[in-house]
Amino acid sequence: MAAPLVLRAQEASPVAAADGAAVEREPDAAATLAWIHKSWDVLSRSMTDCHSLVDVKVTTNPVLYVPADGEVPEAVKGLEGQCGVKVVALPKKIAKVGELMPEEVAAPGLLYLPNKYVVPGGRFNEMYGWDSYFIVLGLVADHREALARGQVENFFYEIEHYGGVLNANRTYFLTRSQPPFLTSMMRAVYEAPESFGSRMEARAWLERGYALAAKDYQTWTRPEHKAGTTGLARYYDYGMGPVPEMADDSTYYPDVIRWLVAHPAENHGFLLKGAEKPTAAEAEQLAKASCDARKSAVCLKAWAGGYRLTKEYFAGDRAMRESGFDTSFRFEAFSGATNHYAPVCLNSLLFRYERDMEHFAHVLGKVQEAAHWKKLAAARLGAIQRYLWRADLGTFADWDFVHAKASKYAFVTSFYPLWAGVATREQAAKVEATLKLFERPGGLAMSNTASGVQWDEPFGWAPTNWLAAEGLAKMGYKDDARRIAQKFTASVDKGYAKDQTIREKYNMETGNSDVKVAAGYKTNVIGFGWTNGVYLRMQELR
Repeated sequence: MAAPLVLRAQEASPVAAADGAAVEREPDAAATLAWIHKSWDVLSRSMTDCHSLVDVKVTTNPVLYVPADGEVPEAVKGLEGQCGVKVVALPKKIAKVGELMPEEVAAPGLLYLPNKYVVPGGRFNEMYGWDSYFIVLGLVADHREALARGQVENFFYEIEHYGGVLNANRTYFLTRSQPPFLTSMMRAVYEAPESFGSRMEARAWLERGYALAAKDYQTWTRPEHKAGTTGLARYYDYGMGPVPEMADDSTYYPDVIRWLVAHPAENHGFLLKGAEKPTAAEAEQLAKASCDARKSAVCLKAWAGGYRLTKEYFAGDRAMRESGFDTSFRFEAFSGATNHYAPVCLNSLLFRYERDMEHFAHVLGKVQEAAHWKKLAAARLGAIQRYLWRADLGTFADWDFVHAKASKYAFVTSFYPLWAGVATREQAAKVEATLKLFERPGGLAMSNTASGVQWDEPFGWAPTNWLAAEGLAKMGYKDDARRIAQKFTASVDKGYAKDQTIREKYNMETGNSDVKVAAGYKTNVIGFGWTNGVYLRMQELR
């Protein structure tokens, strides 16, 4: 069990009246809904809007990169004068994720996308991979189909020009993707009645999307993404060393080091001795064993008490960020061994992806291709049942393929197989019985381990509450789904009543937005795209 970290972040301040006194409001679902309805425009970004081109996480002057394999769009040509942004073509054409490294471009910057899109909120000023699925669900539910369609078409553009669906459209994300929800987004848009002007237009759109989704699928079948010989996939980032976007959180990696030093039993090859200011010879050795302090300011600052982090830790740290769950203790300390696991979440999503592609192939009259996707899904299902189902515990568990053992870490992603159609009726009944491990007064917590980081207890997030609730509803546990939806939306209502905004995460123990996080992303960002979307969809379960 991971020992709790020392909590340092401050909780959000309540709304203040004109005289400075806190204003206490009663939770009001109508007020929450009114905020959500108007927030889509607040959260929308466009490549022709100067505000959209700023990156608060990197302090350099804004740079907008356009693909090397196309002309600069007319709408972009005037941005240098209007916004003070530098428009630059990428140095080469990109066929797959990780083919162009961030260090191969002169400065970090935004990657051009043709359509308006909705961002998560707060410090996140770009379009994110898995956030967008829940945003799209909300947009469709709120009758904003055109915006939802444009968001999905931006992913088509990423696949065509940047090698695949990216973590987000920034150059420092060119080395990794995010949980594969593309086909789920496509279905949400394709099956919404108001998304297209005609059936012919809808079919042409699906034809294009199907071909590009097949290309994006290859991201997850490359050798680097294989979980050993299991037939399953793992998360993997093609970059090396600390992630550059952590330049705005200079304490994160030192915090990890200090914790590992204080908990030597949790240090599984993650630490090595190293100088704070390495000599040229030491820097050369560190580049091989840890990271290159000569090229990365983040690497140079990743030091505490005479220690640095190993190359293997950074590989796991990067893979953890592709998973979207940054940070938890699910895959050892700070998930530093994420790349050693075949996760339940990823493989459930890929099974759903394969079944969606089979469905699309049938719709498009591609019978042989449908059979191909069906075969892939069947193979993955067999591997999931072999490696990820724990009959002794009555749950699905991540598999450590390096040490050939199942994880004992309880994590709410064990409900993904219900949502994805992986679980049998008997398995679903056993998984439903584990709800007590996660259910709290405010909804479902991520785990039952209070590690002090944001993707663990007592914190709960919209995407996992939604996938678990919808999965339970699909398998016939409608009372559970209704109860979870009521609890989570009540937490959102309480948070909104307190500070008049919607947050990225909530405290499931207290059932509100009072969140204190020890390391990693310490703030509780406002906005918030996926919470908005899930709140709307949960009205259907209530």
